[in-house]
Amino acid sequence: MLEGVIRPLALCIVKNQDKVLVGEGFDSKKNETFYRFLGGGIEFGEKGEEAIKREFLEELGAFLENVKYLTTLENIFTYDGKPGHEIVLVFTGDLTNKDLYQKVSFDILDSKEKGKAFWKEIKEFKEKKLILYPEEVLRYL
Repeated sequence: MLEGVIRPLALCIVKNQDKVLVGEGFDSKKNETFYRFLGGGIEFGEKGEEAIKREFLEELGAFLENVKYLTTLENIFTYDGKPGHEIVLVFTGDLTNKDLYQKVSFDILDSKEKGKAFWKEIKEFKEKKLILYPEEVLRYL
């Protein structure tokens, strides 16, 4: 995260019945565990859909299909005490490998912090039992 720079980001909502696939994060300054949809930065010259497919391959070794653009959100936040600003393209999609819908958790392959992803129940986010960022994405579940 570069201070003073707006980051273009692509995230994908992947549903599994009443659950969604999310990555887990931790903010040490807030002492807060949170979740967000998988994806990442859009590289120069790359379209959002291309970025989301590349990120899923890098993070999970998984391919996406039925990818559809959903909305764009602006996310201004503080993480570990530092300000951040993102323009987030939100997509929906499905994993091509249907066996992955049976897994409970996933190791994020390209994470420097040994990240994990999980299937979490949508109602846990809607009932505020778990934190989902960016918050505005809740209205699209």
